[in-house]
Amino acid sequence: MADLIFEKVQFITVDPDLEGQRIDNYLRTLLKGVPKSLIYRILRKGEVRVNKKRVKPEYKLCAHDELRIPPIRVSEPTALPSTKLDKVSSLEASILYEDDWIIVLNKPSGTAVHGGSGLSFGVIEGLRALRPQQKFLELVHRLDRDTSGCLLIAKRRSALKNLHEQLRDRKVDKRYQALVAGEWPANRFKVKAPLLKNTLKSGERMVLVNDEGKPSETRYRILELFNQATLVEASPITGRTHQIRVHCLHAGHPIACDDRYGDAEFETRTKNLGLNRLFLHAHSLAFIHPNTEERVSFKAPLELQLINVLKRLRSEI
Repeated sequence: MADLIFEKVQFITVDPDLEGQRIDNYLRTLLKGVPKSLIYRILRKGEVRVNKKRVKPEYKLCAHDELRIPPIRVSEPTALPSTKLDKVSSLEASILYEDDWIIVLNKPSGTAVHGGSGLSFGVIEGLRALRPQQKFLELVHRLDRDTSGCLLIAKRRSALKNLHEQLRDRKVDKRYQALVAGEWPANRFKVKAPLLKNTLKSGERMVLVNDEGKPSETRYRILELFNQATLVEASPITGRTHQIRVHCLHAGHPIACDDRYGDAEFETRTKNLGLNRLFLHAHSLAFIHPNTEERVSFKAPLELQLINVLKRLRSEI
């Protein structure tokens, strides 16, 4: 990866949409590839100035602030994927809704939300390639690679900030559909179990129910009962990694075709029904629109493979 050398001092006027962002976070985005330690060093030494004055890392930007950025070496950004790739071009057809503030996407199973860990690109890099004129595109939240369904992307920093506040205040309603092993008890409406993240030697992340973990809660509702399987609606109250998958396992009803937290016997049975992916789908998403301030909701239809598996299960009853 080549380096780009900015030999001259840069002067940047802060866009009103960036108002309220901490300057250290702004610089980390602007100077991608520059070590965090160097960013804090140039702030500490006063090489970065705002309106000709020294500022601390926690300084919050104001609209039209003038920033002085010293000469600095920045790694060249990774090239975006080609829009000719099927996985990129198909994202266009997966968009459920788009305006000047947000994109709601029906993320396909098997596609990561972002690149890294051996993946050259994910949804966000694909969307940036499809929208080259869009200055700002960021994920509001995440979905596991094998989970499909509603994924929210912000097209403005103010929208991202607003939606993150809604997530923190639990004003975002996320509902998933999952096919689980066995008969889910009619009187089990929630699972509350603390979750602890572990990273294995392979680099793979595994989440365990552990008293030292973070408090976590998922609410459940039975949608349909089958022979030794149940379609449930899962609503995560907290947003922990792999939360629904681990809570289903903890309840004794692992999700179909879950390669980390699943059941081998149930996987064999559902694969015989034509399932070759995790049966976890972010079915609906509701929140307050960051511009109109009206409550909006979106639904992502199940893909054909999941619909067909449910049809085959119904035929067994």
